[in-house]
Amino acid sequence: MSLGSITPATPRVSPITRAKLPSAPSAKSVAVAKSPWRMAIVLAVAASASGILLTGVSAWFLGAVALAGLGPAALAFNFHTPAALVRLFALSKTLGKYGERVVGHRAALLDQVRRRARLFLAMAHAPAIRAAGWQLGNQDRLADYMEDVEDVDYARLRVGMPLGVLLTGTSLLAGATAWLAPLALLPIALLSVALVATLRHLLPMLQQQWTTVRTSQRAAGRLLGAALASVVPLQAERAFPDILALAFGHFSEAEAGRLAQRRALAALDMLAGLAGPVAALSVLVAAWYAGSRGSALLTPAFVGFAWLALGETAHSVSRIAVGGVRERAARDGLKGWSKDWSEDNGSTAAARPAPSRAALQALVLAGVPRQAPDGRRLGEAINLTCRAGHPTALVGASGAGKTTLLKQIAGWIGAEHDGQFIGDGVVMLGAYRRALSQLCLHDAAVLSDTVRANLFAPAASEAGCWMALAAVELDGRIRDAGGLDAWISQDMLSLGEAQRLNLARTLLSDAPLVLFDEPVEHLDVEQASRILTRVLAQLADRIVVYSSHTERPAPGAVSIQLGSGRAMTG
Repeated sequence: MSLGSITPATPRVSPITRAKLPSAPSAKSVAVAKSPWRMAIVLAVAASASGILLTGVSAWFLGAVALAGLGPAALAFNFHTPAALVRLFALSKTLGKYGERVVGHRAALLDQVRRRARLFLAMAHAPAIRAAGWQLGNQDRLADYMEDVEDVDYARLRVGMPLGVLLTGTSLLAGATAWLAPLALLPIALLSVALVATLRHLLPMLQQQWTTVRTSQRAAGRLLGAALASVVPLQAERAFPDILALAFGHFSEAEAGRLAQRRALAALDMLAGLAGPVAALSVLVAAWYAGSRGSALLTPAFVGFAWLALGETAHSVSRIAVGGVRERAARDGLKGWSKDWSEDNGSTAAARPAPSRAALQALVLAGVPRQAPDGRRLGEAINLTCRAGHPTALVGASGAGKTTLLKQIAGWIGAEHDGQFIGDGVVMLGAYRRALSQLCLHDAAVLSDTVRANLFAPAASEAGCWMALAAVELDGRIRDAGGLDAWISQDMLSLGEAQRLNLARTLLSDAPLVLFDEPVEHLDVEQASRILTRVLAQLADRIVVYSSHTERPAPGAVSIQLGSGRAMTG
């Protein structure tokens, strides 16, 4: 990608595309999607039950063999039936576990298809989203959105199923314990209360820590993305290392939040790890205290070791807790998106969605500070209104802050609180302006690639590419070089040719906000006038702002002098 022309791709939804959107899932499709979950739950319960029975039968088998000893009873003991049961339950546990994973993930993927189809269908049909598709150009919000959708999609697999299996197993074993050794329920109940109390204490902390992690990740991603997208200008203004340090500082905060979360879960993991052994020992001690001896202890041993097997499932309590926290945060996040999309046009400017790429008609700069490349303030703030069809020319000598102001408008530099940028009545933050604008710097970079690749318009037709080249009087030069598939590099084009190639890139872009930095600096006066007039005419439906050392008359253009230290208005 050229460092002289950066335009994030934002998909556009045409009326035809909207007309072909799929309908909501039918009741039959929903029933079909639910059936794998039934099978997955059956397999999960079967795997857990097989594990419990395997441990219990093994303990009973070993106890019976020990009681039989080497006497005559050992000769009459039937080893084959319990041995066959052990093998059966071992195979059932393995098959159930792998089957539950395969079927469960298939069910989760079917849920993804169904849920995402419904979510994106709602997005496409929401009243405001057709005019606010720009939100998906905000990469940090889009990343959060996709992460939220994934957390909701896998919530049943990560939270619902393990929790259901654990509660079912606990209920069955609690009933068996109440029948065989009621006294054992006291320590089991005390440990359960301790687990629940610890979980209730940890949940608010986990939610707060996850919010901190998400906020830090979002801030780090936004800063790092902005820095990588604007390496050259930030390096020129000596701000690149500072932004990188700030971004990685946020990444460190996110990792610190994850570490704090793991430490907080350590107590819960410890209690969950004690659940199986404590329950097993309680059952055996209670049975012994009740007078069970010899073969009478075999059944309590079966139940006790079944608790031990269930304790393996209890180890997932911390993962269930984290999954539940993430699911709740994800659902709240998706509700926030839905609220944003359904905002009425009568809401406040800060809350309404920004205009679409094709609909921006006016951009107001309110109290935007002028500054030099080194960060020095130049005079007072600028108050300016730029309108589609009326190009705005920023005229001033070198060092007047023209290029820096263009970068501020494009969202490349400047703090969010330094003035306001209002597009069609909507306050536009830096990320949104980057998604809506194309900034054409005067020193255009040329890739060592084909002409077509250097136009940065893979979806453009061949005729469209040639029309853009003809508008900047570069078509003849490209034909002589071998056409759109000819190989070019930086040293093959003059400064003027590279600049005109950069202008052609802009003509092939659909960005509603076009910013030119000295667009015809390397051209002679007559050619500069012809090309500038032609380019501005083709961009008449967009907002165009360009800088120049001297006034270059253009139809409908508004000139703003940036030489004085007073406030600029226009």
